[in-house]
Amino acid sequence: MCWHRFDPAQRRLTLTLHIQPNARVTAVAGRHGDALKIRIAAPAVDDKANAALIRFLHQWFRLPAGSIKIRHGARGRRKIVELDHPAAGFEVLLASMERAGPASSTNG
Repeated sequence: MCWHRFDPAQRRLTLTLHIQPNARVTAVAGRHGDALKIRIAAPAVDDKANAALIRFLHQWFRLPAGSIKIRHGARGRRKIVELDHPAAGFEVLLASMERAGPASSTNG
């Protein structure tokens, strides 16, 4: 199964993510079953990990933070995230995310 899907009619990209809070750095960690695993350098309290995830996706996709929403799983590790109106060429970003490892991390 794929961890992302694009709805061209609504111009919405949906990501299935597995989040590991309290990491040393924020980084893509590869596949985790049918999800992409992302380590987040923030605790899973007071929405800090969710906010760090939004910032990370904002930096990666260069979208306004308001265009990125956690639709399901705000309180769990498995999250469904929607990105509205991703820029042309987002497929290349998705492929680079899947190949990324700790070397491409950002603190956050």
